Amino acid sequence: MEVQHCSTSVLVGAIGKLDEGAGETLQQALDDITADAQDLLVDLHSVTFMDADGLLHLLELHQRAERMGLRVLVTGWQPQPQRCMAEVAGIPGRGTVTGERYALAGFRRLIAERAQRARDAADFAAGWLPRT
Repeated sequence: MEVQHCSTSVLVGAIGKLDEGAGETLQQALDDITADAQDLLVDLHSVTFMDADGLLHLLELHQRAERMGLRVLVTGWQPQPQRCMAEVAGIPGRGTVTGERYALAGFRRLIAERAQRARDAADFAAGWLPRT
């Protein structure tokens, strides 16, 4: 994760995988944001893999940033993370433009609910109780 501050904007560049282990790192990106920050840009150009856990972490980052009063833009959606989000949202298929839909609050709510169900189902199948 790379974080850059430029005037009133903060750029978070994610690298590698967005999975269960990414949550703490993503949240730390917001910890150092000052009160004069107005915009958060999350760059996913270097994210090659995302699962339901990573999607939930990204959604949580977005919600936390909005509660801080930041405008949020997520850009650079790569094919696998887009496919993951499309599958979770229930709209799989080649050329699905879920990255563009991510900006819509209703779509983010939909995928948050479905990603949570997918994670709970995976935990149950693995013999673990769903997370609370």
